[in-house]
Amino acid sequence: MLRRILDSLIGLVFPDFCEVCGTPLVRGERYICLSCLYKMPLTKSWERENNDIEKLFWGRISLEHACSLFYFRKGSDYRPMIHRMKYKGRYRIGLRLGEELGVHLKNSSLYKDISMLVPVPLHPAKERIRGYNQSELIASGISGIMNLPLEKRNLIRTKYTETQTRKSASERRENVQSVFDVRDKTAFNGEHILLVDDVITTGATIESCASTLLNCCPCKISIASIGYVSM
Repeated sequence: MLRRILDSLIGLVFPDFCEVCGTPLVRGERYICLSCLYKMPLTKSWERENNDIEKLFWGRISLEHACSLFYFRKGSDYRPMIHRMKYKGRYRIGLRLGEELGVHLKNSSLYKDISMLVPVPLHPAKERIRGYNQSELIASGISGIMNLPLEKRNLIRTKYTETQTRKSASERRENVQSVFDVRDKTAFNGEHILLVDDVITTGATIESCASTLLNCCPCKISIASIGYVSM
């Protein structure tokens, strides 16, 4: 009871605001208000096979399934939230959005046999600068909801690359070629891995990750992200 009173007093003095619309959050809301959660432009891609996200990777890598939480459109009210998560230190947004995606995946028959979560890694130097890996936080949120192990140290990024922003599709693919490796190539044997990223645009980064995993060990790969930039 005392903690609730203290939390209420702190909330009055330093209120939390919705990361989408900016309105003060009420008790039970975390980072995003219920209204904005309801209005979120969900892809619902976890409900169906052969969706647009899966088709993006056809002919490129062998996948089981692919999905994203919402459409990442230019001018959308939800777009700045992802920018703040990645570059402005609002890392807990990633955890919250991961939980939201985790609820949908847990209720999807397509993702029932996922056995392990693996986030797309950052290069250690970039992670030191940023202070965290947003994909790892998203994966952590999913892991907590689905009660699945999170492996965040075995898939590594071996080369420091330029940001993918403002690069063409071919430049993005070239920029991330041969930049990932696996420390223990037996750790993923026989696993159905859910590879987690923040936003899928051309799919170049996550394709490179998936190819590295598939080439090093017998495993199955599915993909999940928070945002999807429909072309």
